[in-house]
Amino acid sequence: MPMRVIAGIYRHRKLEYPENNPSIRPTKDRIREAFFSSLGDIEGKTFLDLYAGCGSMGIEAISRGASKVIFVDYDNEPLKYVRKNIASLNIEDKCEVIKSLDLEALKTFIYQNRKFDIVYLDPPYDSGLYDEALRYIFENDLLSDCGIVAIESNRKIEINPLWKVRIKEYHYGEIQVVVLRK
Repeated sequence: MPMRVIAGIYRHRKLEYPENNPSIRPTKDRIREAFFSSLGDIEGKTFLDLYAGCGSMGIEAISRGASKVIFVDYDNEPLKYVRKNIASLNIEDKCEVIKSLDLEALKTFIYQNRKFDIVYLDPPYDSGLYDEALRYIFENDLLSDCGIVAIESNRKIEINPLWKVRIKEYHYGEIQVVVLRK
């Protein structure tokens, strides 16, 4: 089934992904639509697509007005699709693609004193990888003042009460997206 950009300036543009690779699981259209609709205007925002897969979330962010998207994944195959999709839309100037493990990339961002307006975490389901990533993000102040983190998961997400964040949960069948705001 073809995957397309949902809205924005690249609306209806086709995105490539490996349909025969179960380890690359693009975020479903209805989840992307609902998530971005809940955010409202993201014009000029910076977006971190951690565990980027084929890049559908980050590309949707660019289409809807994000000024910069950083795609991070540790596997060459998904990054090949991220680069293809970026090139097909001619948006290289707004994108940075990083081959790295999640925590190594976050450590680099801490060292560089980078901050993000929106961070989307979509690790492999049942991996529990979001736990450490969230800890790095909140304990090292990687979010801008009004920044958010969203986690896509197929199980309940445990949030550290010390982070003092507001939580919204969205459910789409077995999948949930938890949004944390500072």
